Parts: sequence; structure tokens; C-alpha cells
Amino acid sequence: MTVRHDRADGMRRRRFLTNAALGGATIIGATALGGLDAEAAFAAEPSLDPAIAKSTFVEGRITGITGSILEVAGSNGGHSRVQMTNVTSVWKVRATTAEVIEVGDGLYARGVKMPDGTVAADAVWVNIVNLDTQIRGIAKNRLHLAHGQHELVGHVAPDASASYAGRALTSDLSRLRIGQSAQVLGAWRPSDNSVDVVRISVGH
Repeated sequence: MTVRHDRADGMRRRRFLTNAALGGATIIGATALGGLDAEAAFAAEPSLDPAIAKSTFVEGRITGITGSILEVAGSNGGHSRVQMTNVTSVWKVRATTAEVIEVGDGLYARGVKMPDGTVAADAVWVNIVNLDTQIRGIAKNRLHLAHGQHELVGHVAPDASASYAGRALTSDLSRLRIGQSAQVLGAWRPSDNSVDVVRISVGH
């Protein structure tokens, strides 16, 4: 694909998302604009739109929800407004809908900045975490993990997967061992500060 094609495609995407924010788009599924997979949130260059020099991201805690607008207090002290559209993809442990988003949730969003300063989101990851941990204990359907100086419980999701030494993901978690260093991709539970484990990688 040529640079001209990239730019043309990028402009189409931006126009599409802008229209979606204004209610003019009827196509469902923002994954057409970019990956929703949890790992996409942590990709090195998760650019949505090659026509935009720098992708727009928002992170922080949701302090209010008014209609389709999420009010977000950033960890750096700033404040952002995220516009959910009829094409915004939502991840909260798994692909879901905007109805599951709650005040108090953590948010990581990717989108396009609108003229009024809001960010029209093409993808929103709710409470997503990517933690370097050590396995301290293994029980049925949960792991006891150490993250820095903190201990936390990891609830193993029914469809959780594991990767051993960089190999392909598998549903077999029986090879996890106490004492292993583990990278955990999952979702934080604000109510008790535990996490839902979606993917765990050891020996990487």
C-alpha cells in the first residue's frame, strides 16, 4: 500500500469516526477501525489513523457518565471527556457493550479528538491492567500474586489462556508454578482491588 493510499484510508477512517460521533454512522463494530483485543491497548504503536500524526489516548478514572459522554479524571491530574459512539468497541474482561461501564471504573481509550475537545472513541478498554507479577499461590480458579510490594488475588477467567516461554497461547494453565514470574493481562476489580486474569505469560 502506498503512502497516498494510507492517507486516503486514514482520512476515510477519521471521517467515519467523526460521523459516528455525530450520530451519522450506522455501521456497527469499531474493530473495523482498529484492534479491540486487549493486547492492542498495549501495542507499541497502536495507531488508529495514519493521517493523524499522533494518536489520541485517554486514561484515568471515570467520574461521571452523562448520556454517551464519559467524564475521565486522568492520573496526571487532567480531565477528559470521551464520546462513546455507535461504533465504539468496549472491552471489559471481554468484548462487551457500553452499558457495563460504571462510574469509578478505570478507562483507557483510543480515538479521535473532536473540535470541542472531546475524544470520539473507537475503542475503550475498561479496568485493563498489564502487570509484572510473581505467582505466590495457586488455588482453584484463582492465583495469589505479588506485584511489587502488593499482594493481590487474580480470579482466573473461564476462558483465560497462558503462554509458556513465548509459545502460543493455550487454555492449559496446569503448568503454572509457584515462584514463577508472570505477566498478567486482565481487568481490575475496583470493589476489592483484585484482578480478573485473562492471559498469563511465564518464562518470557
